[in-house]
Amino acid sequence: MINYLYIILIISNLNHLKTVNNFKSIFSNIDDPRSDINKLHRLDDILLIGIIAVICAADTWKDIETYAKAKEDFLRSFLDLPNGIPSDDTFNRVFSSIDPEQFERCFMDWVIDLVDVTDGEVVPIDGKTLRGAKTNGKKSPVHMVSAWASTNNMVLGQVKVSEKSNEISAIPKLLELITIKGCVVTIDAMGCQENIAKTIIKQEADYILAVKENQKQLYQDIQDEFRFGKSIQTYTDEDLGHGRIETRKCSIINSFEFIQNQGKWTELKGIIKIESVREFKNSDKPNENATRYYITSLKANPQVLQKMIRLHWSIENKLHWCLDVAFSEDASRKRAGNAAQNFSALSKIALNLLKQDKQTRQGLKGKRLKAAYDNNYLLKILERKV
Repeated sequence: MINYLYIILIISNLNHLKTVNNFKSIFSNIDDPRSDINKLHRLDDILLIGIIAVICAADTWKDIETYAKAKEDFLRSFLDLPNGIPSDDTFNRVFSSIDPEQFERCFMDWVIDLVDVTDGEVVPIDGKTLRGAKTNGKKSPVHMVSAWASTNNMVLGQVKVSEKSNEISAIPKLLELITIKGCVVTIDAMGCQENIAKTIIKQEADYILAVKENQKQLYQDIQDEFRFGKSIQTYTDEDLGHGRIETRKCSIINSFEFIQNQGKWTELKGIIKIESVREFKNSDKPNENATRYYITSLKANPQVLQKMIRLHWSIENKLHWCLDVAFSEDASRKRAGNAAQNFSALSKIALNLLKQDKQTRQGLKGKRLKAAYDNNYLLKILERKV
């Protein structure tokens, strides 16, 4: 008589072994910074325990050790663990020492294997400071720039901003590392730079870049175009909710008369003006008015462009906010070596996997706890079967 339960268990075990081996093969490119003397634990075991524990609500090195010890029997079903579970100090030392650029490169290689970026997908790029990494009241030395796939709901990659630099130098580096062919990259005014526009086009993508007075001449030229231009397309929509009415008018011009040195902005096709008015119902609070300008390599109608510009804020709401609230990133006090940068990558790996679960009616915190309690749910998250 065939034992179907036994066969199901074998298939399930093979599936998660395949998943673990896939992780191992991708992250095997990371150099082990430790001396061979007294090295008790395999690097791939430490990395995988770190990834799994962070999925399962671990926010500190001690949390990772505690989780791993509680789940040692489960972890031994697919990890070697020749000398048991590493200590929190070991996790700290290893993640503080491994090359963050190698770790981030492996992270981005894993994302390529995981995500299918679609044509026309909006990819916002924005920076975030890891505030808990500061010491003695000084400014935090860790500022990460990330790319977010708004349709796939995933982080595509991250790079650290050099301490003596800013996002302007980090963004081109990130663009060259991720796959954005056919996408529309949106960046705030800091990223409105000629070389960034050129890099995006080189990567076979399009751009929408915010323009402020850091590009003084361009800003003035765009204002003149909308003041005197005749061929202007517009679209207006209203958003009602949360005790307010917000009216947004998107205007675009595709034929320029006043933009100087147009050629320096690679493939410049249009300029955009967004005028928004926010009215508060049942309140004495005055109306809020704002006007914002953009340049783009797209030739699209104002309704489409307005939607794409609004999607830029998904990186704030679905990435930065989630990292602070669900992963306590701003409260983290990791400072040693590369710890903060590498833990940021761990958090984003966990967030990418948890975001794929569209069936569980819980927030990210609830999903992390469920993964910690329920091994079967964790395996589904790792195998991306939810």
